[in-house]
Amino acid sequence: MKLKFIGLFCMLALQHCVSYEPLVLAPAITLSPEQMSLSSNDGNADRIDFGFEVGVNESDSLFNIQALPGVRVRNIDPSGPANSAGLKVGDIILSIDDTITDHPDTVTALQQSGNDDLNFELKVRRGTVVFQAGILARALSPSIAPLELYRSDPIATKAGYQTELVQIAGRPNLVAAKIIEFFPNSPLPSAGLTEGDVVIALNGVELNSAQDLINRLVQDHELGSSVEFTVFSAGNIRAVTVQLWNPGRRISKLSFSPLLNYETGFNPQTTKFTLLNFWLFSLYSFNQVEEEKSHSILGLINYSSDLGELNEE
Repeated sequence: MKLKFIGLFCMLALQHCVSYEPLVLAPAITLSPEQMSLSSNDGNADRIDFGFEVGVNESDSLFNIQALPGVRVRNIDPSGPANSAGLKVGDIILSIDDTITDHPDTVTALQQSGNDDLNFELKVRRGTVVFQAGILARALSPSIAPLELYRSDPIATKAGYQTELVQIAGRPNLVAAKIIEFFPNSPLPSAGLTEGDVVIALNGVELNSAQDLINRLVQDHELGSSVEFTVFSAGNIRAVTVQLWNPGRRISKLSFSPLLNYETGFNPQTTKFTLLNFWLFSLYSFNQVEEEKSHSILGLINYSSDLGELNEE
């Protein structure tokens, strides 16, 4: 019993003496806006235009900002199809031809789906009134503007995704994220995924764009944790467990004062070690900043090596 108590005491003491940090520093990722002024398919494909610009339909409350159903009309071309159909800035588009439009990328995918039929039926909310509007889209000529290839997740899954509409029995025009490219050290191939597989849900919650998948991976999950992709490929739906990229961990601080102290950091790369610290002096101390190293014994004998270079910018 006494040994168990001692062991428990040592474990608790170690938790307070030892700190950890990522072994590989994970850079911060800036999430892109949902709507960008880029095309999302090749310039030779047929494209259409509804004559409006839409954005995420966010709540008006500053204390509880969240995305609501539909996309909000931000701008209308005075000479475009939307204006002719009677739409106004501020209208909420709930669906287009029975395709739920909870994300601007869904509207973009519909405009670039190569549909020969230019007649579309929209379900629109204005205030508390929900109404139906018919719109005759206009065909656009091939564009030479920059083309969006995919949305990139360079950290959590190290892969590129493209918003795509998929046809599944009983669920036409389901919005999904198609895997376009794997980056080095991506965890997806080891999970059995291949380029071309289509992710339709994350942890059982359906996606509404490729950007939505990336946002949720980055904002809602820790690196190294496991998530579940619902994947559609070769006509089958399957659940795939994916462990997000794990940067690993290393000891950042070890302290048994006054016996010894050890610290390391990233920015700049630093390492500090002190043995028998008696406040005014220590038996031995070591300090490294980048390539510059210094040693001290009893505060009397000092030695430096690999001196750093002072650069002016």
